[in-house]
Amino acid sequence: MIVRRLPVSAVVALVAVMATLLVSAPAGASTSAKAQPAPDGLPDFYAVPSKIPSEPGALIKSEKVKAPDVDGTMYRVMYVSESQTGKPVPVTGVVVVPNGPAPKGGFPVLTWAHGTDGMADKCAASLDPTANTPAVKELLAKGWAIAASDLQGEGTPGLHPYIAGQNAARNVIDNVRAARELADGKLAKDYVVWGHSQGGHTAMHADQIGPEYAPELDLKGVVAGAPPSQFNLIYDFLKTSEYRHYLLMAAGGLNAAYGDKAAPLDEVLTPEGIALVPELEKACSGELQEQLADVEFDAVTKADPFDVPEWNKVLTAEDPQSFDEASDVPLLIIHGGNDEQIPTASSAILTEHLCGLGQDLERWVYPGTTHSGVIAPSLNDMLTWIGDRFADQPTPDPYVPTGQADVEVTGC
Repeated sequence: MIVRRLPVSAVVALVAVMATLLVSAPAGASTSAKAQPAPDGLPDFYAVPSKIPSEPGALIKSEKVKAPDVDGTMYRVMYVSESQTGKPVPVTGVVVVPNGPAPKGGFPVLTWAHGTDGMADKCAASLDPTANTPAVKELLAKGWAIAASDLQGEGTPGLHPYIAGQNAARNVIDNVRAARELADGKLAKDYVVWGHSQGGHTAMHADQIGPEYAPELDLKGVVAGAPPSQFNLIYDFLKTSEYRHYLLMAAGGLNAAYGDKAAPLDEVLTPEGIALVPELEKACSGELQEQLADVEFDAVTKADPFDVPEWNKVLTAEDPQSFDEASDVPLLIIHGGNDEQIPTASSAILTEHLCGLGQDLERWVYPGTTHSGVIAPSLNDMLTWIGDRFADQPTPDPYVPTGQADVEVTGC
């Protein structure tokens, strides 16, 4: 149900290349299952051992990544996270630790929630190591460690639970836990979650669950770029748009997260639509868009999911507009004034709702910018806001964004 992967992003490609397998001893109790070989076309690192720890955030294995232009050590990691239904699952991602001695308390951690890239194993961001080295260098220069989760099902068994926000939020938080284990005392408890698009949705859920899910960590703030909300309106928009394939992705992903009873595919998809679901594990988002371009929406859909009780319940739970409690964690929402995928008005509605709950929230809209085009002018503003959170500056932050002269600032 949401958005395409960003073609340019500050950290969307913080990821890994083949290198020397290091080590990691599983921590805590283990769960046993049949070993899973690496998916076709992926390196052996992506094979899942028969026994993995059951504790969320426990490191399963890691390997160094060759990144000679980066003033830090980059790792590909596999760690344990918790599925939507509470089961331990393997997840892969990337960790980058700054070189040199850590400050008192350790390096704070910026954990990135990626945008829509697809649901196939080959879409895992950790397969591409250094595509955004300049951004990585900039973040490391600030003294921040970086974590970037692939999210469950990309590079690991099962279909990616696309747009299952709590599931994804657990994945990015558990990547921080794994990073701290890997860095052996060099990383602080302090972390900030930052995501855009699908990642913005993930970030919204992290803001809600972070303190309770990982009480041993300190979530200092959350940045949500173009976070999808008002799902019923987005559904109506996507039905006739060139991004219709997102609806199939949402159906398959939420079914993978919640199961057949809570999210029955045969209630919303025709047999022809159900037959397309396996294609989600074969192609990334852009490829899928091309492959399904000629598929008629009415031929593959059986009912409006908001008219199906089971699906209405799931979609309501996933929509940030349905949050009924404010989080104590400061929240920054970024949006492009000409966003062509997530209407700018949606974050205005969301802001009004969350402010009514008492949320500590700022919203910065950059007029004239598109869905992904907002990243560049807002980048330094976001990094300043994140740095202020790590420095325990007051909130709402008195900082005035300067990425554009006409940034619209609202909040509560």
